[in-house]
Amino acid sequence: MKLIKLLFIRHAQSLGNRQKRMQGHGDFELSAEGVEQAKKLAQRLVLEHKRPSYIYSSPLKRAAQTAEILLTHVLSATAASFKSASSLNPVSSSTPDEAKLLSLQVEYADELKEFQNGIFEGLTWAEAKQRYPALCEALENSPDWIQIPGAESLQEARDRARRFIQTLLTRHTEDTQIWVVTHSWILQHLIAELLGSDRSWRLHAHNTAIFEFWLDRSRWHHTNQNRLNTDLWQIRRFNDYRHLG
Repeated sequence: MKLIKLLFIRHAQSLGNRQKRMQGHGDFELSAEGVEQAKKLAQRLVLEHKRPSYIYSSPLKRAAQTAEILLTHVLSATAASFKSASSLNPVSSSTPDEAKLLSLQVEYADELKEFQNGIFEGLTWAEAKQRYPALCEALENSPDWIQIPGAESLQEARDRARRFIQTLLTRHTEDTQIWVVTHSWILQHLIAELLGSDRSWRLHAHNTAIFEFWLDRSRWHHTNQNRLNTDLWQIRRFNDYRHLG
């Protein structure tokens, strides 16, 4: 049985994370600690012999930098492996899979961006309370969704998560490894959409955490009992960040 192996990855720690800012679409870079987190994840994936067929990422810097660090380490490991094999057998050549991997590039998708949080973008909560006291008080005192001026709606966010998942499953077939580097808030909606849930559930995703799903693309649209066959739909890892120690 050939499965799509889908790896969702939250970006490494950003400067905005360190400063506890509501980053939204703000283009915060990785912190020094974040760079090290991304390298540790890359080393782990290389040791696990994970080799992506495709890498997708949010174009925001904190995700894009994480994706590029992962790609750099994978390409380096693949090139070293090929060089070692060539030294043992000078007439050997790279396999089609190796050649494809060595030409791999990150593909950026706007659907993977973090929540567009309007007037709160880049602020700490303390700064937001100082600037917008009435709005912040309402948000603190009501469990219901309150639309933030300039922000996208929950439905808009869920819709773009749906578009990405649908595009992914239309474009790719079985026996493909796909890495998706994104953000904690939109990750909740991506996973809910993948799982077919009509609700989005709160998830706590650590920086560089892995969420791994395996699925049988050929049976994805079946309406028979295969929808309930857990051999075909597997959650392999969930908020796994043990590479950080």
